[in-house]
Amino acid sequence: MLQSSQTPVRSGGQILVDQLLIHGADTAFCVPGESYLEVLDALHDVKDRFTLINARHEAGAADMAEAHGKLTGKPGICMVTRGPGACHAAIGVHIAQQDSTPMILLVGQVARDTTDREAFQEIDYRAMFGTVAKWATQIDDARRVPEYMARAFRVATSGRPGPVVIALPEDMLTDRVAVADARPYTATSAGLAAESIEAVKAELKTAKRPLMLVGGSGWTDQAAMAITRFAETNNIPVTSAFRRQDIVDNRSACYAGDFGTSTGPDLYRHLAEADLLLVIGARLGEMTTRAYSTLDSPNPGIRLVHIHPDADEIGRVYSPDLGLAGTPAVAAAALEGCDLGHADDWAEWCATLNRDYLADTEAPNGGDWALDMGVVLAQLRDNLPADTVVAMDAGNHNGWPQRYMRYGRPGRVLGSTCGAMGYSVPAAVAASIVNPDRLVLSFVGDGGFMMSGNELATAAQYGACPIVLLFNNGMYGTIRMHQEREHPERVSGTTLRNQDFCRMAEGLGCYAERVTRTEDFAAAFDRARASGRPAVLELVTDPEQISTRTTISALRKAAKERQAG
Repeated sequence: MLQSSQTPVRSGGQILVDQLLIHGADTAFCVPGESYLEVLDALHDVKDRFTLINARHEAGAADMAEAHGKLTGKPGICMVTRGPGACHAAIGVHIAQQDSTPMILLVGQVARDTTDREAFQEIDYRAMFGTVAKWATQIDDARRVPEYMARAFRVATSGRPGPVVIALPEDMLTDRVAVADARPYTATSAGLAAESIEAVKAELKTAKRPLMLVGGSGWTDQAAMAITRFAETNNIPVTSAFRRQDIVDNRSACYAGDFGTSTGPDLYRHLAEADLLLVIGARLGEMTTRAYSTLDSPNPGIRLVHIHPDADEIGRVYSPDLGLAGTPAVAAAALEGCDLGHADDWAEWCATLNRDYLADTEAPNGGDWALDMGVVLAQLRDNLPADTVVAMDAGNHNGWPQRYMRYGRPGRVLGSTCGAMGYSVPAAVAASIVNPDRLVLSFVGDGGFMMSGNELATAAQYGACPIVLLFNNGMYGTIRMHQEREHPERVSGTTLRNQDFCRMAEGLGCYAERVTRTEDFAAAFDRARASGRPAVLELVTDPEQISTRTTISALRKAAKERQAG
């Protein structure tokens, strides 16, 4: 871009901050570092227009930025220092990559005249993040900051969204140059031609038992409502990919459940019965396909129509009968209001799947456990605001909110599809900062809480009020489940000796309460919500109840019978 004689002279740090504002960024999450002091200083001048949240750990800051990207659809911005800071933040980049979340990680870097000397905290970030980020680069010339930042926003949001990593040499940030700003970015997305939509309709009309699977990122509230109306008009049962349960309202008569870690056995059976699978937005990854076992590869054994923003994703594992590059928003808008004329033919099929989904989410009787989270969550779900944000961590405890709660729009499910422990609390903090008027719940196990629970101090500092539901069973539950299934009664490395979580939470500025009985939960939740502070409810759960569908005793028995046979 040509510069005029009126172009001001600015430092690289000032130019970078100006580009953030031009491209619509108004929030960033960071742990400060000396390697990007010029950026921090430039942000001081725009603090009335830009909010900088300093987290307690770089992994927490990166998780917050990733959650911000999920919630807003704009790149979540994270700033960390070189070396250890970037390494800590790497998990957030991995989450953004597997979750298709727009994100930009800005990393302070060593000065240019010390490059390749293994200077203090030096890392080659192109090499480090090259296979994880959509684009990893370094800006060596302050005059090119507008060019690089405009490209970063476009790369993060175009096609299949994802993370961008940019290294910023500290001496480049202090250079003073005159350069024109870039124009505000616009994302580039694949569209769908009219004939392509007609081909989708033609495929659906051949089906006797169609099934829709929605997932991926890029779903606006409008697109989610549009695809729901299309399904309801035609009585097409709809399922969701792993941790994408909020795309179609779970109260819809067309909703049939999700494919993930808490899938009911009936839904797998219905997938085998279906004769056409329409996939919109989802990748058909390992978690959604039960380790690639529910469909054959490369020929899936069912007529497959796959619509995805990235053309390279189509046919990556499963060869479709019809593959189209298009965003969920474009596909939903094109299909909204379309009546295929087969609603009566598909009515019973749709009703059967919905009926089986509802039956699988009925609360257990609560007679076997002092604190029965199935009963608790079935009661809780009917009393939550429609726009509640739910952040999930990794671990078996997620089976309860995934199986028994209901999701939809404008609410959001924030969960790492790559199974990162420690994600839920930072994500919930970010969600509460972004949406201070909405109820935000964090579901986390005792192991995951100890990885990032310190970010509740960030919540207290910035007035965020998430409610953390902390499942305490004294173990790394998911690994214990696998351990008991493969090596019964040979416990190794999965036991946790926990501290007083309530005192810890109170020390971080939170309301805290310990719950041990089902009948005590509702009142404790009300007190936490009324506290006006971030809150932790420690839920003491029986370690025997290892998941919503089995127990440790049952796993041991099955393993011993298998070994004996």
